[in-house]
Amino acid sequence: MRYRTLGHSGCSVSELCLGTMTFGAETDEAGSHVQLDRFVEAGGTLVDTADVYSAGVAEEIVGRWYADRPADVTERVVLATKGRFPTGTEPNAQGTSRRHLTRALDASLRRLGVEHVDLYQAHAWDPHTPLEETLRTLDSFVRSGKIGYYGFSNFSGWQLTKAVHLARALGLSAPVTLQPQYSLIVREVEWEVVPAALDASMGLLPWSPLGGGWLTGKYQRDQRPSGTTRLGEDPGRGMEAWERRGTERTWAIVDAVQSVAEARGVTMAQVALSWLTDRPGVTSTILGARTLEQLEDNLGSVEVRLTPEETATLDAASDLHATDYPYGSLGLDQRSRELAGG
Repeated sequence: MRYRTLGHSGCSVSELCLGTMTFGAETDEAGSHVQLDRFVEAGGTLVDTADVYSAGVAEEIVGRWYADRPADVTERVVLATKGRFPTGTEPNAQGTSRRHLTRALDASLRRLGVEHVDLYQAHAWDPHTPLEETLRTLDSFVRSGKIGYYGFSNFSGWQLTKAVHLARALGLSAPVTLQPQYSLIVREVEWEVVPAALDASMGLLPWSPLGGGWLTGKYQRDQRPSGTTRLGEDPGRGMEAWERRGTERTWAIVDAVQSVAEARGVTMAQVALSWLTDRPGVTSTILGARTLEQLEDNLGSVEVRLTPEETATLDAASDLHATDYPYGSLGLDQRSRELAGG
């Protein structure tokens, strides 16, 4: 396992992060604790959860793991959680207002059984709360010692840049991370979100790095998913839905990943994770395993380093083929120039 700093902070974390969205839903408590044990044993340090994962159960499972393990094990963990999405039915039980985030963080700390988390993230943009209110709230959490750092998730490029510069103007603690969806299938973030994060020296924590299982080879062209897979159980599942994601571009990416994996003698998941973990700005790639076997396979990606030729193959297969403007070649020409005169 290799380590990188958490954005522009001085806190180091493992290049792979254990995500806990499966905890309490697709993975029971015993299986979740086995994953946590194995992850730490493999040198993993960053563990990411959220108050809405399994309606708070995921945080409780992590909290009981903390309580059952010796300090020399739990001290290695850099713990991250998130708040913003609904935790109740009343109007103020969601959003990034001071009222909701204060209650949400306190509830997360109770479920986790800790007095402090290392990273607290606004789970998404809130169009109804003034950004200054959100930033002052997050800064107050840092100053009170309840959190070490803060970051965001699912922000667009302009939202991220606005938050960074407003925090600077107000003299507040600066955000250190952004958690976006990012994979060979989802590369649109490279147009604005990744450049914004790089400009602010923020670290990326990509979620869904395997495209909801599409990049593991478990799904076949012209064969509707069935059985005990995420799409087999629910083919219409969100962004990963069979009809939505099963495009010719996706199958071209799957074919390219399979070709590289077979040539290297490794799994498709390891190839996809290696490609993403080495992208500019990525601090730690979030794994979302249902089983210990899946986690073991994902952890094996740290031993896979792609050659420039393999990376070029994957880049070409997953190219979004942006139109001329603003993200295509003509748009790029508008934003660049030669230093030489004439």
